[in-house]
Amino acid sequence: MGFSVSNLSCARGGLAVLADVSFDVAAGTALILRGPNGIGKTTLLRTIAGLQPALGGSIDIPADQVAYAGHADGIKSALTVAENLQFWAGVFGTTGVAPAIKAFNLTALKDRTAASLSAGQKRRLGLARLLVTGRTLWILDEPTVSLDADSTALFAQAIREHLKGGGSALLATHIDLGLEADTLDLTPFKATKAVEDGFHEAFL
Repeated sequence: MGFSVSNLSCARGGLAVLADVSFDVAAGTALILRGPNGIGKTTLLRTIAGLQPALGGSIDIPADQVAYAGHADGIKSALTVAENLQFWAGVFGTTGVAPAIKAFNLTALKDRTAASLSAGQKRRLGLARLLVTGRTLWILDEPTVSLDADSTALFAQAIREHLKGGGSALLATHIDLGLEADTLDLTPFKATKAVEDGFHEAFL
């Protein structure tokens, strides 16, 4: 399953940051967003994921198929690694966390509480959550933060398997993941107009 956006404009902090962004992401493919810090990559991803409203344009994406991974890992410190994944499987109505534990090399850590994990281990756990959502559309904001080279390779392989299964991915990253993916530089879409009065950007 794929998705598309057309003439999408979005804002951050009451200021328009991007205007008239259009692209398609077909099933089985990934699109990598590029651009300098502050260009609006996070804002665009949050808008597409439905976490904040758009200034204008359209987003053709089935909300019930979106899994979003942002800067927060979305884990509960008091739960073990396995319990965290079981919790999210319950939220998304799926079963079986063993493949996610294996894919992100968490087997030796599955009975440890999340509070006792290193930053990189927490990140792996947060990304493993994607595999238990059952969602086909992954929207990922700098997913390799805190990951070492081996863990980054595990993550890249998880994306490849996701795409191979017919899923799609939209991600912002400065790291070369070795994926066969198109790229989109957001620099040409930098907004030049102010936000109109009365626009409220925050949903979450």
